[in-house]
Amino acid sequence: MYKRITEINSPDDVKKLNINGMYELADDIREMLIESVSRCGGHLASNLGVVELSIALHYVFDSPRDKIIWDVGHQSYAHKILTGRWQQMNMLRQFGGLSGFPKQEESVHDAFNTGHSSTSISAALGLALARDIQGEKYSVVAIIGDGALTGGMAFEALNHAGHIEKDLIVVLNDNEMSISKNVGAMSAYLNRLRTDPGYSKRKEGIEQALNKIPAIGPNIARAAGKFKDTVKYMMVPGVLFEELGFKYIGPVNGHDLEELIPVLSNVAKMKGPVLVHTITSKGRGYEPALEDPDRFHGIGPFDIETGITVPKPIKTYTEIFGKFMLEKGREDPKVVAITAAMTSGTGLTEFAHNFPHRFFDVGICEQHAVTLAAGMARGGLKPVVAIYSTFLQRAYDQIIHDVAMQNLPVIFALDRAGLVGEDGPTHHGIYDLAYLRSIPNMTVMAPANERELIDMLYTAFTINGPVAIRYPRGAGEGLELPPQPAKVEIGQSVVYEKGEHLVIIGIGRGVNLGREVRSILAKQGIEASLLDARFVKPLDEELIIKMAANRGRLVCIEDGCLAGGFGSAVLETLAKHNVKADVLCFGIPDEFVEHGRVDQLFDLLNLDANSISESIMNRWPEITSREKTWRLLKFGKNQA
Repeated sequence: MYKRITEINSPDDVKKLNINGMYELADDIREMLIESVSRCGGHLASNLGVVELSIALHYVFDSPRDKIIWDVGHQSYAHKILTGRWQQMNMLRQFGGLSGFPKQEESVHDAFNTGHSSTSISAALGLALARDIQGEKYSVVAIIGDGALTGGMAFEALNHAGHIEKDLIVVLNDNEMSISKNVGAMSAYLNRLRTDPGYSKRKEGIEQALNKIPAIGPNIARAAGKFKDTVKYMMVPGVLFEELGFKYIGPVNGHDLEELIPVLSNVAKMKGPVLVHTITSKGRGYEPALEDPDRFHGIGPFDIETGITVPKPIKTYTEIFGKFMLEKGREDPKVVAITAAMTSGTGLTEFAHNFPHRFFDVGICEQHAVTLAAGMARGGLKPVVAIYSTFLQRAYDQIIHDVAMQNLPVIFALDRAGLVGEDGPTHHGIYDLAYLRSIPNMTVMAPANERELIDMLYTAFTINGPVAIRYPRGAGEGLELPPQPAKVEIGQSVVYEKGEHLVIIGIGRGVNLGREVRSILAKQGIEASLLDARFVKPLDEELIIKMAANRGRLVCIEDGCLAGGFGSAVLETLAKHNVKADVLCFGIPDEFVEHGRVDQLFDLLNLDANSISESIMNRWPEITSREKTWRLLKFGKNQA
């Protein structure tokens, strides 16, 4: 089992293989990918599609001297195996194990940390500039998918790279197209011609010779240039990239090593920016992933024989949001849904199927998605923008300038808020409360359970201004949903329990955590009130001030960043009204949190119920001491 993989301890070992050996290695890698992801979960379809491409890159280039940068990085599993990390694949995306994305701290072969889309060309150009300024010699290669190429940042980088003409290689991994034999034969001919190092020299020689002809020389050269451009527009599919200043090579069969390796070898010798267009198939080598690449893009543990995942007994927040949107779409023809390449991930598949003319997947373009929604709202529609919390960060200026400044009724549904688990620091949605609550006109809500999510979504459509609702990844609390949603009073919190010693104020996931903490404290004789804040903005200032004045001790619990988050909002309110209270805030500290199960990460950060309870008792030991004394006097030693 894995005969070839066991021979690979570094990319140097790949270079020792012949073509047959590399194909055997590709089979081994696919088997390992399917086995690892079936057990640990992860991105399968995209990784199965780049196996041969990964092998070819490491055969041709010399990592870590040459820099290989993976856009997004969710397709870097084969790269990890080829760079000596195959023995750790059994701990892929597990706490303390391999990250699901490139990570410099993990290997010198990971040239740049990634996790979000469309950044690779900018980073690669930066490395190329650093190389040239310092007089060094190495190749820089960016691998970007056709999906990531929809992001505007990628085109900004292409535009700049083509303008300054630095040596840079961009590999476009196109996994949405196929290659027919006749097109493949023609592209192979063009590639042999244009990647031949002698081609450019011959072309330059002809132009120089034409320019030397007296009087009519330059005109003939210009005519030859126009003829060349005409032929290019007729025959070469990469005109856009050529116009941006790149030499375009392709399409190339991304699964044919006998085609890939010569092309990449020739490209490595070329000067200036070059784009190699490779065609690959998502899910290649595993039929369920090949048939349903969207489901196997990011998937939990599954049965290898059937491809079926373990069913979830409780509906997820994503599913509940999707059902609400479907019903709302049927009820109101002005409701439109917008997402950024996350149709199924945000739960909008059924909405898209039922209302195709009111659903817009704009690609990986969060900035465009937000301003598009602003225009729709200005035009009288009711747009809902469904984007993961971590990705909405990329459209911060548009939220401020195009939505909030005009006070437009755009609803932001922020899935994957808080700690998301195995995808790690690039995907944790922990900054949303801080970056949204500072924006004027914005209403910010966070449900503690699925009932509150439904009520908040219903309420959002009654607010004449921008609204953000953030909710976590995964299953809800298993509560039965009401037949009809109820309107939530804006800025009004809910008191669940009352206690005389202190007040626990939770937001979102912090409410149920607060309930666990309250139960632990009760066993120590400490009685706490429990408040579900529901709103981060506007905050329920009146109730918070009243409870702070009466109890004098407040505990704020959130699953967002402490810096500028919900706890900060409470502290600012108390300071503004000159209310004296001792406040203890629990949330994500000022650090990037690693990958692992959410419960493991909460334990790591001392945000589990036991740790929080211990911190509370250490902060206010007089409560416990006073309670024990009172019990001793009232009940005697045996019952105290």
